[in-house]
Amino acid sequence: MRVLLVEDDLDMAESLKASLAADSHEVDHAGDGELGESMALNGAYDVIVLDRMLPKKQGVSIVRDLRGKGVSTPVLILSALHDEDHRIEGLNAGANDYLGKPFSTRELLARVRSLWHGRDLGPATRLQVGDLEMDLLARTVKRDGKKLDLQPREFRLLEYLMRHAGQTVTRKMLLENVWDYHFDPQTNVIDVHISRLRSKIDRDFAQTLLHTVRGSGYRLEG
Repeated sequence: MRVLLVEDDLDMAESLKASLAADSHEVDHAGDGELGESMALNGAYDVIVLDRMLPKKQGVSIVRDLRGKGVSTPVLILSALHDEDHRIEGLNAGANDYLGKPFSTRELLARVRSLWHGRDLGPATRLQVGDLEMDLLARTVKRDGKKLDLQPREFRLLEYLMRHAGQTVTRKMLLENVWDYHFDPQTNVIDVHISRLRSKIDRDFAQTLLHTVRGSGYRLEG
């Protein structure tokens, strides 16, 4: 796996590079935000590990701009700012995961591997529920032939729901498999993303596909 590490603390960067390399990853390093964004735009990386507080350009702004330019590479933000508001800001900007400092190297490596494995599409390259279609290679979603514009987290959420079409998906399942949280952060991050996703896949269509199962979770069915 090819990893881009954007970290201005050189001691930490060297330590993380060594740990990632020992875990069989190829690592490129950028020491400031502007260089990191340029490398992310021009390099083929599997995962980006991005410090939040960087010289020249902040990590959250980098993620937001990368997503706006169509870069869907999974991003793990590292930050000493890891209260609820800061985590939500990072995730809403388009980050796939958020890890507070200090952290254990084992946890960071596990999260990097999880982000990569989450992109493993398996043999299927297209998913369909009713007239809702997802192309996993082109990273596009259409309903009744109309292309829908989804943010990376919305795409990942919808992919999980489509893979479990007809089943009730619990909040715990979403937290663990879409956000990689193995605890309940006690935030409304799921509700916010479900609401945004519902507005895009259901609002302009006669049939509702995404249903709330009161007290249990959500179900996608056509």
